[in-house]
Amino acid sequence: MFKKTLVCLLSLFAAASFAAVDINTATVSDLDSIKGIGPGTSTKILEARKSAPFKNWGDLIQRVPGIGDKRAVKLSAEGLTVNGEAFKPTAATPSDKKTK
Repeated sequence: MFKKTLVCLLSLFAAASFAAVDINTATVSDLDSIKGIGPGTSTKILEARKSAPFKNWGDLIQRVPGIGDKRAVKLSAEGLTVNGEAFKPTAATPSDKKTK
């Protein structure tokens, strides 16, 4: 029973790891396979990536118009990663909310 459970868990983990799309290596079709990314956004991403790979999610958000924290959360949930990392939202401080 233990072996069957272990095999099942390992296969689920393998399936989840293959579902991730890293933004620095993704092709147009890879990006378009992510729910929430269409042809316009994938073009913006590839254009921004030409100058340099994205360092992290903050770099992506800064360089690609139309992607903010809320959209990054959704794209990450759909399997998009930056350098293998999922988006980790930071809690905004009250002073940050006032300046926006």
